[in-house]
Amino acid sequence: MDQPVPTTAQTSAAPAEDPRLDRLAELAVHVGLGGMKPGQELVMTAPIESLPLVRRIVAEAYRAGASLVTPLFSDDETALARYRFAADGSFDVAPAWMYEGMAAAFRGGAARLAVVGEDPNLLAGQDPEKVSRANRARSRAYRPALELITASAINWTLVPFASAAWARAVFPELPEAEAVARLWDAIFAATRADAPDPRANWAAHNAALMARRRMLNERRFRALRFTGPGTDLTVGLADGHSWMGGSSKALNGITGNPNIPTEEVFTTPHAAMTEGTVAATKPLAHAGTLIRDIRVRFEGGSIVEAHAGTGQDVLQKMIGTDEGARRLGEVALVPHSSPISQTGLLFFNTLFDENAASHIALGQAYKKCFTDAEGMSDETFAARGGNSSLIHVDWMIGSAGVDVDGIGFDGSATPVMRKGEWA
Repeated sequence: MDQPVPTTAQTSAAPAEDPRLDRLAELAVHVGLGGMKPGQELVMTAPIESLPLVRRIVAEAYRAGASLVTPLFSDDETALARYRFAADGSFDVAPAWMYEGMAAAFRGGAARLAVVGEDPNLLAGQDPEKVSRANRARSRAYRPALELITASAINWTLVPFASAAWARAVFPELPEAEAVARLWDAIFAATRADAPDPRANWAAHNAALMARRRMLNERRFRALRFTGPGTDLTVGLADGHSWMGGSSKALNGITGNPNIPTEEVFTTPHAAMTEGTVAATKPLAHAGTLIRDIRVRFEGGSIVEAHAGTGQDVLQKMIGTDEGARRLGEVALVPHSSPISQTGLLFFNTLFDENAASHIALGQAYKKCFTDAEGMSDETFAARGGNSSLIHVDWMIGSAGVDVDGIGFDGSATPVMRKGEWA
């Protein structure tokens, strides 16, 4: 029997009269994307529920000089219909024609913006094998476009929208309308849209992140060592790595913030130089499933053992995507006192949860996290330790109980974080 069309009570309503929604749209264009070049195109993806925010972003992008804004919408019910009714062979298919078009747009100079607010439990009841195959097919088709994003060839950003399903996951004990309102308040605070002068607030925040980047780049550590409950992990850093975080300049000359919100500084690990054990400090929302209590062991840079309290099948499918899926593509430092962490909320959304705790990412590394990134060949990238994969999945390993030391080339250890705070 077909599922009913959601009623008004089942869908979220954006705070249409709230001026903070307009500020969020302004931040998306002017802080996230760093503005628009005159005549630049913008390609957007967004859940259909986010239309009130999308309309504001579109209007702001045109006011900023965009020549054409193209929104592409997704819908939870149509996504689920595939798993309920599609033939088995369909899960190895992805709309390559659409992703080829997106890559062509990026090569032509278009900017990229994604509005995120997905249901973290959307695919929890679906066959993990089908979910894995669908993700793999999508990743392969999207790769040409993704490579332009990870190389920072274009200005791009992610911004949140408080969907009803997301709000229900974060506040399961509240009536839906109240849950959505509470999630919007958390989003506006985290994105600084509730500040008297949001752009000035972001300028000061970016300056603080830049100071952290500068300190770490001056130290030139060979590795980072994380120690805490269930964790004794040494993450080797790529040759010639560079720390990033906050605002950064794309190769097209535009300086923006790829993530709204953001609290991290991050760099590229060496794909062959991670050793030890690590325990996740927060659940991971991946492929519509919550993976809890992740514990893994690395040898020679690769995961050799992986366990999860729940979502074990999804975890195994994820790290089995390709060889690079078992290796690290990012390591990031976030203080436990970050504003997102201090909310005490588990957002079940990587854009937020990765900014509440230090984290690592399995899969594709960023070329931009090298001192001489511009024009770097794939061969040089790999030779210096950059990892390649169809995936890039962040999961959180920091907390108030985790220490981080920087390991020098002489083996000396320098305190970087103590009990989750900058040392």
